[in-house]
Amino acid sequence: MMELLVILIPVFPLVAVLLNGLLGHRYSHDLAGRIAFGAVGLSFVCALMVFGHMLTTGAAYEVIAYSWIFGGELMVNLGFLIDPLTTIMLLVVTGVGFLIHVYSVGYMHGEEGFTRFFTYMNLFMVSMLLLVMGNNYLVLFIGWEGVGLCSYLLIGYYFDKVSAAKAASKAFVVNRIGDAGFLMAIFLVFANFQTLDYTKVFEQVGQLSTGTATAIALCLLVGAVGKSAQIPLYTWLPDAMEGPTPVSALIHAATMVTAGVYMVVRNHAIFDMAPMALTTVGWIGGITALFAASIGLVQNDIKRVLAYSTVSQLGYMFLACGIGAYTAAIFHLMTHAFFKALLFLSAGAVIHSLGGEQDIRKMGGLHSKIPMTYKVFLVGTLAIAGIPPLAGFWSKDEIMAHAFIHAHYGLYLLAAIGAFLTAFYMFRLTYVTFYGQSRMDPDVEHHVHESPGIMMKPLLVLAGLSVVGGFVGFPPEHGWFHGYLAKVATPVGALPHVVSLSLLLGLMSVAIAIALGGWGLAHYLYAVRPQAADDLATRVPGIYATLLNKYYVDEGYDRIIVEPCKRLGLIWDWLDRQIIDRCVRGIGHMTDVSACWITWTEKHVVYAGLNVIGYGNHLIAWSWRKLQTGMVHHYAAVIVVGFFLLVHVLLLWLTGASIL
Repeated sequence: MMELLVILIPVFPLVAVLLNGLLGHRYSHDLAGRIAFGAVGLSFVCALMVFGHMLTTGAAYEVIAYSWIFGGELMVNLGFLIDPLTTIMLLVVTGVGFLIHVYSVGYMHGEEGFTRFFTYMNLFMVSMLLLVMGNNYLVLFIGWEGVGLCSYLLIGYYFDKVSAAKAASKAFVVNRIGDAGFLMAIFLVFANFQTLDYTKVFEQVGQLSTGTATAIALCLLVGAVGKSAQIPLYTWLPDAMEGPTPVSALIHAATMVTAGVYMVVRNHAIFDMAPMALTTVGWIGGITALFAASIGLVQNDIKRVLAYSTVSQLGYMFLACGIGAYTAAIFHLMTHAFFKALLFLSAGAVIHSLGGEQDIRKMGGLHSKIPMTYKVFLVGTLAIAGIPPLAGFWSKDEIMAHAFIHAHYGLYLLAAIGAFLTAFYMFRLTYVTFYGQSRMDPDVEHHVHESPGIMMKPLLVLAGLSVVGGFVGFPPEHGWFHGYLAKVATPVGALPHVVSLSLLLGLMSVAIAIALGGWGLAHYLYAVRPQAADDLATRVPGIYATLLNKYYVDEGYDRIIVEPCKRLGLIWDWLDRQIIDRCVRGIGHMTDVSACWITWTEKHVVYAGLNVIGYGNHLIAWSWRKLQTGMVHHYAAVIVVGFFLLVHVLLLWLTGASIL
């Protein structure tokens, strides 16, 4: 029974992809939406039942759905590993995913391409579920690439907008850099273990030398940095806000971008064998947390502020992994999914009520016009700022406390400053958006209204989770959550660390003071003396411009990498046209020249033969040219048909049967 439930978790959204993708144009948008969120809801129910079974038995197990690749030493199954880490990820992905799908029905109502949107969203769910459920690196990689493809499709949902098309391409290209590192890691794993199954690899990981373990871990880290938008591959995520707001909430806040964190935790046995790689993970996370938070201080697009906040919070998760606090990393991953999905969807409700406006400088005074949206947004702000007893306080405080207790003082300092900046820019966003005088256009202000119930109900559920979700980790480091993940997220060789209650309370007090300090400064600059913020920006124009322009990193990448590559491409284009194409054309012309020479020498028989050959060449070329339609789906169909024919012939050959 459990095996069937496990298989059904990704199957339900896959069925929705097929129904909406192939038949969606034949029925109403309402039915397409119901199919989409209904499928994810069924996956969530199955995930709850699998989670309940895991709570009861406590034993990890594998489910083999299909024998996929078999040849030589390479044996790969389409299989799923069900353990505490998998079940937590399943609940986050399907639970938050279901709420966002429900919200999307209201948000995307009336949009052109409504069915296409939900086809992409369900396809993303299939890919993400494969990623977190797979029992080997190849299934993980298929899901990894699938979520990248869906991210590209959904960022570019408004494909007629140049900015959206460019943002989608940027996300796709930057992620390919990380994926190259991930592929190298997979090759190294197979070369050293002759298997790609997690269980077999982790059983033998103690045989690795430190150098080999470091090489594998660093390659895995490259993949994680790309997918989870860490320095230096973070630049794609803020631009990804060109997609619809539900996409930002589901893919670029709550689920896909946490794939890198999940992958590091899943492979912690390898990272524990490579201290240098683990230290690198921690410092990348700490620097990213502070760097992205500083950019968020001055941004004026409501979604971009939240985007840089996401990059920063992912940095905290990497920092936790780098200091061996894997459970704390997953704990923050879970709570972050709650309050960041809440913030993005609340921001979407604001944008929806203002007719698409995203610039916070054109808002103000909204707390009285859309009070319910304001309240849920405030809950999300309190949670991410680390105000107790909301969820973000428990998970973020645990990461900071773990860094201090284990003497990672540099990382603790980065995390503490980042926490102060987080509280500041989130309350700045709240005050500028919802308080003060209205700066809205009169026509827009006249139509401001609360979002419909189908959008508000998911916000209320997420707000509730943002309030109480952190208590699963109470008391810190000894709560239910830590015990549940103890077998799969404890560092190899870790020793019990006894900490005095007074130290824990002291660190907790410092964390609260940091959060309240950031809130207080934002209150002073944007509520008590709003002019003071403008005066401060005027006094330090260089710093303000640098932050506003995101440290000019994108411009630097364009100058150092993008433009030289474009120029190199022009050189190769010239070589292709002037050298290769001319050689090919020259061969064709040789036939005509030869024919003319033979005619001049009156060798009529040979001339006629060459003409036949010439016309035959032209006829064959013309026929084959018709096969090149330029349509990607035509080429994909040919590849699929050819693949199945090849497999058919191979199986017949292996079994000795006749092909006919």
